[in-house]
Amino acid sequence: MGDQDPPPGALFQEQLHQMKRLGQSLAPGAMLPVLRSQASTVTALASRTTGSSRAGLLITASRFAEYIGWMAQENGDETTALRATAEAVELAQAGGDTDLADYALVRRALVTYYNGDAPRTIALARQAQRSAAPPRVRGLAAQREAQGHALAGDERACRRALERARDLLAADVDPSAGPVLGTTQLKDPVSMVEGWCLHDLGRPRQAADVLERQCRRIAPHALNTRARYGLRHALALAASGEIERSCETARELLAFMSVVPSATVRTEVRRLDREWSRFRGNPVVRGLRPALANVLGAGR
Repeated sequence: MGDQDPPPGALFQEQLHQMKRLGQSLAPGAMLPVLRSQASTVTALASRTTGSSRAGLLITASRFAEYIGWMAQENGDETTALRATAEAVELAQAGGDTDLADYALVRRALVTYYNGDAPRTIALARQAQRSAAPPRVRGLAAQREAQGHALAGDERACRRALERARDLLAADVDPSAGPVLGTTQLKDPVSMVEGWCLHDLGRPRQAADVLERQCRRIAPHALNTRARYGLRHALALAASGEIERSCETARELLAFMSVVPSATVRTEVRRLDREWSRFRGNPVVRGLRPALANVLGAGR
């Protein structure tokens, strides 16, 4: 290796970054074997390395494992998702990084949120914030706490958590050498989460306005992210009575689902299906119900 060549850990980090981009437009089932192979390669290389290089490789391997956990969740396998997240924590700690243990609480809180468990979501998110984790991890935890409060219908606590998240993420100015934890596809993640929360709080018109502004800022290649938040926007429009706009918003996104199937996004599709059922006599709704059925049927 020449004097100017980057260390192996940096090369694998760049590879993980590129694989996360691929994960936006490929099915999680297709991503998982490749990710597992690379995680195994990085871990094996770390076992044959010493010093700071070994620590860097172990931390990189932990980020691969963390992303495997996310892809497993997207593939509808919560057990594997939680197991991969626990493995990620072990690898990170072996490399001297304790931050991932706190972020793992945020990931677990996402699972409980999608399962509709507001108290557990709030408890896990608060546990992550009581730690000595860096501002980014605590900011992401505060976002998750806000979602838990919104699910529980506590608007005041939700807004306090959102304000805390905004302050913490704004303070995240440390240019870490490691891969970034959490999504990198959103320009303003706190505002996007705010829109998500507003819908859960029973304010669909406000939610639709916020989500529409933020969805315009998502990169075209980020199909998974566009589908996730775009369908939430469609749901908020339907809940506020704008059924034609809801259908127009959802039409293209439902087509994405055949390319990038997602268990978590299917949760939003199920909610949209229930919301649209109030307008089953509307011809636009009737025209899209087969597309909804295809997406939901693919997840069985």
